[in-house]
Amino acid sequence: MKHIYQKGSNEEAPVLLLLHGTGGTETDLLPLAEMVSPGSSVLSVRGNVLENGMPRFFRRLSEGVFDEEDLILRTKELHDYLELASKEYDFDKKKVVALGYSNGANIAASLMFHYEGALKGAILHHPMVPRRGITLPALSDMPVFIAAGNNDPICPAAETNELTRMLEEAGAKVDNHWENYGHQLTRSEVEAAGTWFHRYFL
Repeated sequence: MKHIYQKGSNEEAPVLLLLHGTGGTETDLLPLAEMVSPGSSVLSVRGNVLENGMPRFFRRLSEGVFDEEDLILRTKELHDYLELASKEYDFDKKKVVALGYSNGANIAASLMFHYEGALKGAILHHPMVPRRGITLPALSDMPVFIAAGNNDPICPAAETNELTRMLEEAGAKVDNHWENYGHQLTRSEVEAAGTWFHRYFL
């Protein structure tokens, strides 16, 4: 997978797995990683799917309607890639925290939905519920930060609340952060993610 790996100065800090939104690239979220945990190593991956020339991590059938077959395939692809990358760059695959926005947040959530122990934690900016009707693996005390917008037309509050409930029922410790905006990333939610990350991991 096309990616950037940057070795950090703090080898005890978790590796940040950066997952961009639709139309983004592996460079988009690098400034967020610097704000959240400047000492962390960073693995930033570009989605392998193109939608009208825009990179994504999995196909969708329409706005908010995921192609579940492709989602499952691409989630496995990313999971397998993390194994390869941990060997290539010599980091502990059990100490990876995802930082994803929108489509990237959705595939990060899908990793948690499908693979026990795939992540040590996750920062999800404006995620949706990746799948319904499946049993999640145990997420025992996994810290998860979800940032959402009260006026987000793509990811309404009910979607955020449902995802929160599903993760908590699997054992995750979820912190929600709400902004009075739409689907865009805001500086204040990234700062809140940084405060949350320091509380749990540094």
